[in-house]
Amino acid sequence: MRIRKASIEDASKLTAIAHDAKRHWGYPEHWIEHWQDDLTISPEFVATNQVYVAEQEGELLGFYALIIRHDKAELDHMWVAPAHIGTGVGKELFLHAMQRAARENVSEVEIEADPNAEGFYRKMGAYRTGETVSEIDGQSRTLPRLTVNPKS
Repeated sequence: MRIRKASIEDASKLTAIAHDAKRHWGYPEHWIEHWQDDLTISPEFVATNQVYVAEQEGELLGFYALIIRHDKAELDHMWVAPAHIGTGVGKELFLHAMQRAARENVSEVEIEADPNAEGFYRKMGAYRTGETVSEIDGQSRTLPRLTVNPKS
């Protein structure tokens, strides 16, 4: 497996990975449709942000996007294709993102996580700093806000 900078030609495949990974958690399809804009990775997004993909033998296994603003960053996307969840791809992508952030002298990386991913991020050293509450289908949904120091 290697990690490389994403190209604009990867955008549609990255979008498919994001959608498939979200579906992996068993959300209703109309929720996936509701999140369409959030899960779509455009060529312009790839061109203007730090987006990296994990690939093996030409197959994209997952990706992340790191949005850097001054000395802070947001891990805006991190998705692994369902067939590769639990195989170490997410760990390697996360470590790569933290190395990139450290090289940019970022003091902390913020993450708004899917509730199903909070355990992964905590295992990787992130800690909860708050939460964002939203509503979908009349149900309250709490998204954990996490922070990690990329240099630790």
